[in-house]
Amino acid sequence: MIFVRIVRQALAALLLISIWTSTGSAFGWGVKELDTEKGAIAFAREVQRGGYRFLGTEELKSWIDRKQEMVVVDTMPFADSYRKQHIPGAVNFELPVKEMEKMEPAVQAAFEKVLGPDKERTVVFYCGFTKCTRSHNGAMWAVKLGYRNVYRQPGGIKAWDQAGYPVEEAK
Repeated sequence: MIFVRIVRQALAALLLISIWTSTGSAFGWGVKELDTEKGAIAFAREVQRGGYRFLGTEELKSWIDRKQEMVVVDTMPFADSYRKQHIPGAVNFELPVKEMEKMEPAVQAAFEKVLGPDKERTVVFYCGFTKCTRSHNGAMWAVKLGYRNVYRQPGGIKAWDQAGYPVEEAK
């Protein structure tokens, strides 16, 4: 059952990214479709491997506006990105771009402290932009550690900013 849900999510991601990236010109003409396809497939495979779900920028904004109980995690470097701008209320936990095969015990303890003890709590990860995979690492590891309501917002802070939504600076 979980596998079917993950496959459906991955296929939906593929469709979403294909539609999203092909709207740059009339009916997608002039867009490098092969590049779009490669990006969509890479994203779908990350979602499959990670076992998490995803949500769009507008959906995350509506969750925040409704004050839905969740933790939003910015996975970008503190000094270079988070300090300058992040989604209001987001906490920072820097993760690498390269997919992590293991997590050191001290890093895992700090990560779980940020996520909290409630494994049913909604957790949303984001990074800089769609091709950035820091948020994939966060979502994937949250699932590995037993969190069950894990999401990735793939557009990251770039999509958030382009939507005209407010940002915060770290103090």
